[in-house]
Amino acid sequence: MSLSGCDFGILDPQGPIGAAEKMILLNSLVIMLAIIVPTIAATLWFAFWFRSGNTKARYRPQWVFSGRIELVIWSVPLLTITFLGGITWIGSHELDPAQPLASHNKPLEVQVVSLDWKWLFIYPEHGVASVNQVVVPVATPVHFSLTSASVMNAFFVPQLGSMIYTMNGMTTQLYLQADRPGDFYGRSTMFSGDGFPGMEFTLRAVSNDAFDDWARGVSGTGQVLDPNSYAELSKQSMDVKPVTYGAIDPHLFHAIVAQAIPPAPGPQGGHPTPDVSSRPGD
Repeated sequence: MSLSGCDFGILDPQGPIGAAEKMILLNSLVIMLAIIVPTIAATLWFAFWFRSGNTKARYRPQWVFSGRIELVIWSVPLLTITFLGGITWIGSHELDPAQPLASHNKPLEVQVVSLDWKWLFIYPEHGVASVNQVVVPVATPVHFSLTSASVMNAFFVPQLGSMIYTMNGMTTQLYLQADRPGDFYGRSTMFSGDGFPGMEFTLRAVSNDAFDDWARGVSGTGQVLDPNSYAELSKQSMDVKPVTYGAIDPHLFHAIVAQAIPPAPGPQGGHPTPDVSSRPGD
């Protein structure tokens, strides 16, 4: 599988949400150009026509009003705002992050916790978890339930669409889907301290059989994600390599949301750990 490292922008969507958002972006661009291009053309034409050397241009120092010009001046922007508002209104409802995607496949449940400075992905139906890597089946909706164990953060996979925030003590919902196999770049899009630049992850979209094989291969192997191991994981760390957990505490995510597990203190001043400084170069 190829990592889409050179073309991970929103203009190269690989899922229905990303494709719909790209269409809204392009439609908005066309609508805005419909007023910008004529305005630029008119400005250049006026400058050319009313140049000092053009004897055909009429000089009218007493002219103050034209109903026709006023009609154009106000109607064009009004139509532009109406069209842009309509696109935004329709798109905001159709692309509601919490709205399930139409599909014959049952959505995959994934619980997401933003930490300092890494991403934890829990698969409650499979009893496994991973850090900084999330594996999903192709053409299957993925229902992300997201929270933060520390400061407010933002979850974004540009090629799949819909950035959404994570907040401590709250759960946000997001549905995404990958339409083709591949490795898709994901990251935090909200500054959260020293480790923010490395707070990245990979979303791997694989076939249904490959996903089942991955889940079975992870299950029962490696570490167990329970409150004790989670407490260690939640400590501040930078540039964390992907790791998996072969078993999980099924109540862990809800304990994090309900703050039964105390939230992390967030980025600290000074030197909270040997590897984390308050300022680059300290």
